[in-house]
Amino acid sequence: MTIAQKRPASSKLDNNFISNLQKQFPELIPPAIALAVFLAAWQLFAWTPGATLPGPIQVIQDTWILIIYPFYDKGGIDKGLFWQILASLQRVAISYTLAAIVGIALGVLIGINKTMSKALDPLFQLLRTVPPLAWVPISLAALRQNEPAALFVIFITSIWPILINTAVGVKEIPSDYNNVAKVLQLSQKEYFINILIPAALPYIFTGLRIAIGLAWLAIIAAEIVMSGIVGIGFFIWDAYQNNNVSEVILALVYIGVVGLLLDKFMAWLQNLILPEQK
Repeated sequence: MTIAQKRPASSKLDNNFISNLQKQFPELIPPAIALAVFLAAWQLFAWTPGATLPGPIQVIQDTWILIIYPFYDKGGIDKGLFWQILASLQRVAISYTLAAIVGIALGVLIGINKTMSKALDPLFQLLRTVPPLAWVPISLAALRQNEPAALFVIFITSIWPILINTAVGVKEIPSDYNNVAKVLQLSQKEYFINILIPAALPYIFTGLRIAIGLAWLAIIAAEIVMSGIVGIGFFIWDAYQNNNVSEVILALVYIGVVGLLLDKFMAWLQNLILPEQK
């Protein structure tokens, strides 16, 4: 009599991993090809006579220590890229959170009150067009310190998409929802929790997703101008002043990767809270 042997659990896990990898593989091919073509074109350009920018091979050679040792800390501003990015992300987290709270609150107020909307909309439209670098001297003159000034620059840059999209979302609440609230005689608290916020939430997340990208852009601009602080922006400026172009390019790669991850995180959070919006 033969006895049937059970397949080990590890083989099932391996098969599931392989099957998932096979499903995702077709989606990975186009970006991998595009990246390879870009790197090849960049390297060929770097090899042309008179080229001043280093190619990807030279960038890796020049910055290999920074790549393999991102956690070093020699005190002051002499830190690895991990600590530089972490310092910038901490500033972004603080100011972005404040911008989200203030922006959503003001957006709801403006969306509900037509008089407030007419009064403040021209001012908001004027301020939101000011680039982040233009706020740097104003923030430094008013706050007198680099750190609070950097936080203010992020806040004032990222608040506008949150505020404007929240106000639009509140204004676009279907009239049927408001009629139902009147029929049910909902209190202001019940209307806010059960109708206003759920209806405006897709617009709010759109503003939050745009704002996180602007916040990351703003901190880079602020740190480039504000000397003597730990952050990826000042790291770029310091490397440029010391003619370390390869370090500048490496920092740009890190900035792009972190910005992409921030955007993906906000998209994941939106899909988690609003699965019907997928």
